[in-house]
Amino acid sequence: MSWCEVHDGAEHAAHWRSEAGLLPPKRVQVADDTLTADAAYSLACEGTALLWRGDFQNARQLLQAMARRFDKSNARKRGQPAPALPELPDAFHRQRMAQAQRSRILGMLLIPFEAGHVIPLRRAPDVHQACAEVYGPADAPYVASLREVQGLIGAHEWRKKGVEIPALGGRIHPHYGVFSPVRGEYVALVAQAPLPKALVSNGVAFDIGTGTGVLAAVLARRGIAQVVATDQDKRALACARENLARLGVEQQVQLQRADLFPAGRAPLVVCNPPWVPARPSSPLEYAVYDPDSRMLRGFLNGLAAHLSDGGEGWLIISDLAEHLKLRSRETLLGWIEAAGLEVLGRLDVRPTHPKAMDVSDPLHFARAVEVTSLWRLGCRS
Repeated sequence: MSWCEVHDGAEHAAHWRSEAGLLPPKRVQVADDTLTADAAYSLACEGTALLWRGDFQNARQLLQAMARRFDKSNARKRGQPAPALPELPDAFHRQRMAQAQRSRILGMLLIPFEAGHVIPLRRAPDVHQACAEVYGPADAPYVASLREVQGLIGAHEWRKKGVEIPALGGRIHPHYGVFSPVRGEYVALVAQAPLPKALVSNGVAFDIGTGTGVLAAVLARRGIAQVVATDQDKRALACARENLARLGVEQQVQLQRADLFPAGRAPLVVCNPPWVPARPSSPLEYAVYDPDSRMLRGFLNGLAAHLSDGGEGWLIISDLAEHLKLRSRETLLGWIEAAGLEVLGRLDVRPTHPKAMDVSDPLHFARAVEVTSLWRLGCRS
């Protein structure tokens, strides 16, 4: 990306980094501590990026002020009722559009980096490790969105601290871009569901789309001799490898880079696909949004060919998409039947995560009645 500096009027250039896959901004204005929040917000809304040259902490405060302005302008009027069910799925799409617009506007505040991931601003923190974990080495100057950099810093802290998983009696340390198992109810379902009897003679399980490796670790801790865990994302595989080693189950789990299934059959095949059939707005959202239910349908359609005799497939999925009218229960059951499968049983649990209790969430009406389920599926005889 390129821009003109105020002090010399000359055009300068640097590499642009965006984990969201965004193109570099076409209009860039150098800004510092003299810029007001109102002016910054107006420029960002108009599509002008602001390359910060002032105090780093002031940039953080400016970003917060811009966020407040966006949230205030998009807040629901006081007393207006929540969207009625007949308006669905419009309510979901409206929220997604607002999120995308918010992300675009707040992403217009940029900060410079020198080689080695050094921020050349007053009161700037040392973010070398957080940036290196995501961006890799930095041999030349570059520019990135402050909002994205804050995400990198937050992910680095989560990676250090980890997420306590009661079902494991330990912690999972998510990497940037790998879905964090903060919703422990689905992990508890996998830890509690009765294991198929076929595992007695063939102690092998498949974990499809392993992510952090949390479900593979649960299966290993339950005594399954060999778990083959797949994922097509390099970051997820690296994250899972680290977590499995921390938990001492790396000898029981074989990691493979694959789109869905490994070769062969197993008496237990587990999959926790993204729960919402919608298009991700960035590569980082693929763990949450599954366009046209591609992974879900791929799992169902391929399950029968990878189950051994008497085996079970465990589908872990929320019914949030049903409450949002993005996918019906009849559609899911139809896909199960068309794949030559039958429902052997289902375990349900109500989520307890903060969003389920947040009445200010535009989708609270759906989250408040959401149920997470483990569907036990078998081959139809």
